[in-house]
Amino acid sequence: MSPRALATDRRVWIALAAVVVLVGLRWSGVADYLSLETLRTHRGTLAAWVAANGVLAAAAFVAVYTLAVAFSVPGAVFLTLGGGFLFGAALGTALTVTAATIGATLVFLLARTLFGANALDRFGQPAARLAAGIRRNAASYLLVLRLVPLFPFFLVNLVPAFVGVPLATYVATTFVGVIPATAVFSLAGAGLGSVLDQGGTISPASILTPEILAGLGGLALLSLAAIPLRRWLERRDGGEAG
Repeated sequence: MSPRALATDRRVWIALAAVVVLVGLRWSGVADYLSLETLRTHRGTLAAWVAANGVLAAAAFVAVYTLAVAFSVPGAVFLTLGGGFLFGAALGTALTVTAATIGATLVFLLARTLFGANALDRFGQPAARLAAGIRRNAASYLLVLRLVPLFPFFLVNLVPAFVGVPLATYVATTFVGVIPATAVFSLAGAGLGSVLDQGGTISPASILTPEILAGLGGLALLSLAAIPLRRWLERRDGGEAG
């Protein structure tokens, strides 16, 4: 592609803008403020502001969380804990799930705009077959990836865009898939007050206990079980039709 074509390609400018914002956020050190220490230091001010500005506070939380997910700012897990602490377990879960879904969808749409809806197909037949397999069972695969944190959240946002997963499927599986883990962290966040009062510490490792991970893994296995069940139903229906 010629320099002139590059200069007039909107995808290039979108990519540059995203990189500039991402570098700016990392360089600014904003991620350093997404910590339990910040919540410990400013908990009174934050709680009072949320109590006095309920709707605005909820909207601000969703906006900040959405940007954190969209630009992969470290510390989203502490935002989830903070959401539970400031808004309670139920509302905190709802706000976080909404924001995480919006942020993930923005990443998906950006990747699809920059690289195309079927970018993986360009890497030969093996990659094309892999992409086709994921597309056929997109809901099950994506639910597994969301339910069990085997891969970084940012990577799970990108892969569906490269294989041509429909937007509706992506949004639905993201929304449903992040609910269990979000609820766990929001519940932990709702109980942060007593932990902070006692000077205790809390971390993702202390929340995602073996029992909770086993529960999330069980949900993921149920999602995977839908793949062979679907294939069996398709073969049975095909045999009956024949």
